[in-house]
Amino acid sequence: MNFHQIILITLIIVLTLFSGVADAQGFIHASTAWVDGKVIWAEGLKSLLGFGIGAICYILVTNYLKQVGIVSAEIQTIVWFTVTIIGVALFNGKILHWHIIDQIIALAVIGGVAWLLVRTGG
Repeated sequence: MNFHQIILITLIIVLTLFSGVADAQGFIHASTAWVDGKVIWAEGLKSLLGFGIGAICYILVTNYLKQVGIVSAEIQTIVWFTVTIIGVALFNGKILHWHIIDQIIALAVIGGVAWLLVRTGG
């Protein structure tokens, strides 16, 4: 593996993490943007900021994914999806209160979605 490939892989990892974490924040803040039918503007703006940063990072990372030969939208998406769903679960803290069997099922579901995307779309 040469230096250029190491840089590409590093950029892919960093931008994917930024994208997933930012989008996770977008989802978390969106879920609290409405209270009793009224918008909580601070939460809505935090949500939009998260999604905006996430989208920019995602668009950037697709360039580097293509450079290493990952051109399938399905494969690109499953990486983002995995980081995002784990980010939501960790940042809102609720997954820590789930029963162990429910945590295992969540991992199996993510694995199942990944399996289907790779087998049918990759």
